Amino acid sequence: MSKYILVTSGVCSSLGKGVATSAIGSLLESSGLKIAIMKCDPYINIDAGTISPYQQGEVYVTEDGAETDSDLGNYSRFTNVSLNNQNLITIGKVYDAVIRNERAGRYNGRTVQVIPHITDEIKRRIIAMGTKTGADVVIVEIGGTVGDIESIPFLEVARQLMHELGKGNCITIHLTLIPTIIGGELKTKPTQNSVKQLQQTGIQPDILLCRCDRMIDDDMRKKVAMFCNVGSNAVFTSTDLNSIYELPNSFHTQGMDARIFEKLKLGNRQVNVKPWTDFVEHLRSPQKKVCVAMVGKKDYLDDCYKSVRESLLHASVTSYNAELILKKIDAETLEGTSDISPFFNGVDAIIIPGNYGQRGFLGLLQTVRYARENNIPYLGIDLGMQLMPIETARTLLGWKDADSTEFMQNSEHPVISLPEEQSGAISSGIMKLGASGVNIEKETKLYDIYQKDVINERHRSKYTFDKRYAQDMADKGLIISAKSSEDGQIEGFEWKEHPWGLGIQFHPEFVSRPTKPHPIFISFIGAALDQHK
Repeated sequence: MSKYILVTSGVCSSLGKGVATSAIGSLLESSGLKIAIMKCDPYINIDAGTISPYQQGEVYVTEDGAETDSDLGNYSRFTNVSLNNQNLITIGKVYDAVIRNERAGRYNGRTVQVIPHITDEIKRRIIAMGTKTGADVVIVEIGGTVGDIESIPFLEVARQLMHELGKGNCITIHLTLIPTIIGGELKTKPTQNSVKQLQQTGIQPDILLCRCDRMIDDDMRKKVAMFCNVGSNAVFTSTDLNSIYELPNSFHTQGMDARIFEKLKLGNRQVNVKPWTDFVEHLRSPQKKVCVAMVGKKDYLDDCYKSVRESLLHASVTSYNAELILKKIDAETLEGTSDISPFFNGVDAIIIPGNYGQRGFLGLLQTVRYARENNIPYLGIDLGMQLMPIETARTLLGWKDADSTEFMQNSEHPVISLPEEQSGAISSGIMKLGASGVNIEKETKLYDIYQKDVINERHRSKYTFDKRYAQDMADKGLIISAKSSEDGQIEGFEWKEHPWGLGIQFHPEFVSRPTKPHPIFISFIGAALDQHK
């Protein structure tokens, strides 16, 4: 039977619970245990697909096409778990399932209530994760903050699981905050109050993880332990670090993994943290620098393109022992500027990640033209790829109205459109989600990167290139390098007379890991370093 770790948090949001959960998972995995990780989110949305990245960060797409919370991206980067739709439970999913059951008469006329029907559905899904995966340990991150009304059903499930599974089979790790006030004094009262709120739900935490700007000393650890009813050897610090990838080593050094093994009765286990140690050592002692410009929407947050940022870092550090300098450029600031070259001073390469909406479109288009005309290494993902044929059509073919039907419905040259529009059918705009096959053309940059005829990559797109314009593009040096194995839609473009100019419809960033960077990002950073020289 699987053992369970339930991760909760208090005081406030954004304490780094998802990263802490991922780091814990990586340590357990590094000890030889098989793990599974899942997220319980209290929002009523069915999934994260329609949530603004300004609210929840990027949408992370799993192999089976689930649009999930960005924390699942952290799970993927820190561990080797295979994630799917079942790894994210939203309260919206749960209510949807319970209401469907009620309409189908599966509750035999009983009044449907939060307890037991909603909580039983949540609990069923959590237990099923252990059963289906055969994991030694299932880590369950409970979203939200203790005290939030939205989190009450999940906390009630945690209480029930603690009681039903018993000590040694289920533990709770509570992440809380120890703030620093004016004068540099650390205050434990928020942590004490947070634990009291958790205890009021019937849960006594087994381990406390205190978020703080420094390591807490023994005296403060004893104080926290006394007021929160835990052992002083079960109080740990999640301190501010230069990189999130230092967290597994930090937890290991403090002995957090050993305490988890003890409480779950897993015996004495050796944890191999060398891959993390090596990565952090390269991160701290780079031998060179590379500057990449990421051009995105107005005032975008770092988490909007989290996986792309991390993939660039993985390739820079692991493959080239290089320091990544990421220059954020707001696409809207480029619009109406006749000379955008000052924005790219000192830049070795340019990347445009996936975007939606028309805002900043002209600035993105100017960026593509600048990269092509100045032979700057360029990587376009999703919309970043779609901009390449639009720019070619407008600049080199003279089709000034060339566009995507996402932005302009009545264009005479809709080089990008919905597949349904291309076939003349009524458009429905069905999103292409999840992993599917891609055929790569030989004698292309993409083939040199993969060294394969067929690859399998994840997608999240509606719009695609209209193949009737393929020859027009080829005549102007924009060649097709990949097509979908399923429907023949265009998946890749390359500038023929360019050192490194590549656009892809799929999203390689979702599978990159610190110790195993994706080959596209390895090649891209390599081209950037060549440009730097």
